[in-house]
Amino acid sequence: MTKEKRASWSGSLAFVLAASASAVGLGNLWRFPYLAAKYGGGVFIAVYLLLSLTLGFTLLVTEIALGRYSRQSQLTAFRQLGHPRWNFLGVLSTIIPLFILPYYNVIGGWVVKYFAAYVRLVSGNGGLENPQAFFESFITAPWDPFVCMLLFTVVTCAVIIIGVKNGIEKANLVMMPILLVMAIGLAIYVATIPGAGEGIKFYLVPDFSSCDNIGKVVLGAMGQMFYSLSLAMGIMITYGSYMRRCDSVPKASVRIVAADTFVAVLSGFMIIPVVVMFASASGGGRAAIDAGPGLMFVTLPKVFASLGPAGIWIGFLFFVLVLFAALTSAISMTEACVAAVCDFFGIKRVASVVLVCAWSVVLGAVSAFGYGRWADFKPCGLPALEFFDASMNVLTPVVAALICVYVGWVLRPRRILAECQRDGSAVGFKVFYVVMVKFVAPVLVLAILVSEVCRIFGIGGWAI
Repeated sequence: MTKEKRASWSGSLAFVLAASASAVGLGNLWRFPYLAAKYGGGVFIAVYLLLSLTLGFTLLVTEIALGRYSRQSQLTAFRQLGHPRWNFLGVLSTIIPLFILPYYNVIGGWVVKYFAAYVRLVSGNGGLENPQAFFESFITAPWDPFVCMLLFTVVTCAVIIIGVKNGIEKANLVMMPILLVMAIGLAIYVATIPGAGEGIKFYLVPDFSSCDNIGKVVLGAMGQMFYSLSLAMGIMITYGSYMRRCDSVPKASVRIVAADTFVAVLSGFMIIPVVVMFASASGGGRAAIDAGPGLMFVTLPKVFASLGPAGIWIGFLFFVLVLFAALTSAISMTEACVAAVCDFFGIKRVASVVLVCAWSVVLGAVSAFGYGRWADFKPCGLPALEFFDASMNVLTPVVAALICVYVGWVLRPRRILAECQRDGSAVGFKVFYVVMVKFVAPVLVLAILVSEVCRIFGIGGWAI
């Protein structure tokens, strides 16, 4: 069967927007503010910035360069590089998005539900009088979570089926600028609310009493940075395979890190001041901020309701922003899966999209019904969605560490550095890159793995 000609981005901006859109997902919006509040505000932000510009940059350059050099998605890239014994890395890198995508689409369906709820509120109808009851009623409903997940999946696959340039690129060219403008606008508005200054101070001023264990601060920042940048999921390898030879891998990587970090920090300005105000008024204390994922679906709707009529519009705009963030990340994961199927089997994009969509819907149903009709199905004692999430959070750093070992000791860093120079520009970080990819990055990524295992099983004091 004749393979289709490989697609490519129209330019460097298109690639950076697409890769940044992948990185800017739900984790930036619900986990970064939570961790910043938990681990000393400005201290956490400073550590996060440092790790993003060192470890994050190194891993991004590695994956993007691997993709562009091989001109293949993750499943076939390692075979193309001439080391067949390492083909298993391509398999593992494909398993991760194949199992993350279904439950991510379920959470995307939750966002669709809340977006619809705020559309009703803006239209003058009720529906979110009791956010806690609303959320619990929704996720335990017989069919609602599945229907919302199905709608979210269909929209995502519709973008993918159009293609890289006409689908993914154009969608990101629309959604990413809107997302950024809305995030900046909401952050500015929140800063003008009377009493917001205390929350901004809480967010930015270093609080060393909240980070008595600096190791946990580093692990928290490192884990957030790692999962946020879509690393070890095949996404950056796949997106890199569409990158033009004349574009700079290092410059693109810096811009992606900058965009991801900017939105993550900006999310804190959007969320923490209003939550601090709400907590002070309601007596909820730090528990309101340390709500984790529940921050988005329970705490924030309560906060928006406490702001009066303006809160309805703030909530509406916020969930438009969240919907765009969820869609752009889901699009990238879906593309990583679709490209892998296309490259491995040599089939048409349409057929590959249908297969991936069907897989996502079938496996997503397990998570969608995991709090309702299939609530008794609890692998390892966890609801299906939480089980898949925990499993992939363990596998992802394993794959990232193995990629570092492969590049550092088998492929050799000079191959990556040569790819970085293909556009004709000089590379001034050769020694830094070699030391990072061979020695530092594998150790740091394995530390993320240990922390994640400790968190899942409640072992020791290093769980984040």
